[in-house]
Amino acid sequence: MDNNSKVQTLIWDERNLHLIDQRKLPFIKEYEVCDTFEKVAAAIKDMVVRGAPAIGVSAAYGAAIAALQYEGSTKEDFKKYFENALECLAASRPTAVNLFWALKRMKDVFIDNEDHDIASIKKALVAEAEKTEYEDVLINKKIGESGIEAFKDFKSSVRILTHCNAGALATAGYGTALGVIRSLASVGKIKNVVVDETRPYLQGARLTAWELEQENIPFFIITDNMAAHMMSKGEVDAVVAGADRIASNGDSANKIGTLGVSILASYYNIPFFIAAPLSTIDISIKTGSQIPIEERDGREVREVLGKRIISDEMPVRNPSFDVTPAANITGIITEKGVIYPPFTENIERLF
Repeated sequence: MDNNSKVQTLIWDERNLHLIDQRKLPFIKEYEVCDTFEKVAAAIKDMVVRGAPAIGVSAAYGAAIAALQYEGSTKEDFKKYFENALECLAASRPTAVNLFWALKRMKDVFIDNEDHDIASIKKALVAEAEKTEYEDVLINKKIGESGIEAFKDFKSSVRILTHCNAGALATAGYGTALGVIRSLASVGKIKNVVVDETRPYLQGARLTAWELEQENIPFFIITDNMAAHMMSKGEVDAVVAGADRIASNGDSANKIGTLGVSILASYYNIPFFIAAPLSTIDISIKTGSQIPIEERDGREVREVLGKRIISDEMPVRNPSFDVTPAANITGIITEKGVIYPPFTENIERLF
């Protein structure tokens, strides 16, 4: 579908899923073809595709591909095969709740159609995956509209700092945090976007900056340790970041470094917003301490774009996410509007 952005994260050809390889951007624009659910799981794990909503939609298509792969004749075997495929996809990454949300949605469709023949079940699963993609783009556009509302009291154009990439590349299209920025730009309210490089994977420098350049939205890139300086000089009016999982009290897990940005924003009295769909809120957990934090391969710290900068003998740690406490968050921008504190009560009203 047309998502009003120049970036296509994924393309479904009714049999295979084509994912833009985000590891190679911005220098190479290349799509990886996933014709098995195992390849979709590997693409999620290896960060060919990343960003909670994009992971969720890709997982839904992975489940649909698994169904299409099945060549047996009995529904009992089909169900076992499909459940094994869901387990494989679920194991690809632990933090992004949209992954598990999408897989549960696909499992529910299978259960709802169990009385039908195998061909009909396959058709229903493909239709659900396509619906997941379509809805994600619509949701992101509504998040963008909610973002305009969140910034209505700003009398002039704003300078927004963002961390990591929560744009079209992190979703099925349009974006969450960058969706807010894109919507604000459409009404002339963006003066500049301050893009954190986002070590160690450089999603800001490689991906967010690339998207903004595609959209002709003004920006400049800083290293992560420059954020405090920019805030101290009054060059940041607000922060907008995405999220991979939000606890029922508003604690939000996002790319490593977001916590530090939120602490700086709190110190300098700068509004700090999270932009995410309601599907990112995990009402089954009470606080961010229950969110599993993925630790990735140390090579991501030892290397920059494939060039080694740290000896293999030197120990490193590579937590991929951190949790921003609700106390540091001004509001959570969703497709249903902006959620303000008290988060526990106001989130509960939406579920």
